[in-house]
Amino acid sequence: MTDILAAPATGAARGDAPAPASPATQTQTQTQIPAPAPVSPAAPESPEILKSPEILETREAPESPETSRPARLAGLARLGRRVRLGPLVRRAPAVVLLAATWEVLPRTGAVDPVFVPPLSEVLRAWYDLLLGGQLLEHFQASLIRSLTGFGLAVVLAVPLGLAIGWYRPVADFLSPVLEIFRNTSAVALLPVFILILGLGEPSKIVFVFYACSWPVLLNTVSGVRTVEPLLVKSARSLGLGPLSLFRKVILPAAVPTIFTGIRLAGASSILVLLFAEMVGAKAGLGYLVQDAQFSFRIPDMYAGIITISALGLLFNLLLLAVERRFSTWRTT
Repeated sequence: MTDILAAPATGAARGDAPAPASPATQTQTQTQIPAPAPVSPAAPESPEILKSPEILETREAPESPETSRPARLAGLARLGRRVRLGPLVRRAPAVVLLAATWEVLPRTGAVDPVFVPPLSEVLRAWYDLLLGGQLLEHFQASLIRSLTGFGLAVVLAVPLGLAIGWYRPVADFLSPVLEIFRNTSAVALLPVFILILGLGEPSKIVFVFYACSWPVLLNTVSGVRTVEPLLVKSARSLGLGPLSLFRKVILPAAVPTIFTGIRLAGASSILVLLFAEMVGAKAGLGYLVQDAQFSFRIPDMYAGIITISALGLLFNLLLLAVERRFSTWRTT
């Protein structure tokens, strides 16, 4: 009994934990029965890892408002330039072809270079006139006259056209007189203007004013009278009064037609002014063309004609920009 009590008791009998196995035994057990690896949530990256060069190179840093705004504005500017340059690129070949034809035909003898000089000689004469100050003087005189007469026509003809188109009594009262003068050519009345106002600036300005008034007046009346009737009925059914109806419906709907008349008047302001300057003037593009033709300075004559064309083109582009400004509600 003493031997039994003195013998070392086993772990199972004492209830102790089993003795740890040797490393060889653990390796053999793990090799035979691989334990599934527990799935743990991804640990957050430490600041040291975030600051490593490899992570900084592969990770794209978000753009700050200070850096992203100029980049967006630059992209929009490039897009706007592409949109604006698109029509110019499409229309440039025709202008280049015309210039090349003008240059080649006189030099090959297809046309007489005395009466139609090459374009390079015309441009050289234009540059000489510009350096001498003559071109600027004539251009300024014609521009002031045309803008003054055109501006008076727009200021007076648009309100009158709105009144005639909207109020029937005004139309009935003024229609007979307007029909008489509408069928009278402005060129036929130029001697009358000269006799009454003289050869100075007033006769030329009134002449331009008379010629520009009719396109603006007639298109304004047409724009008011051709508004969609269903649109007017719908606005009245919503309770709009006469003044609100005219301001919110009639006038915006008539703007495109009104600007069509204004653009026609802009072209007429230059054309009729040239005729007036050829009849009696000492300055202006019309006087320049006629004086160069009488003096047989043919390149100077064509230089004046090119300047007139450029002035008309710039005037039309300016009116188109103003029309887009006042017609922003229209869909393009």
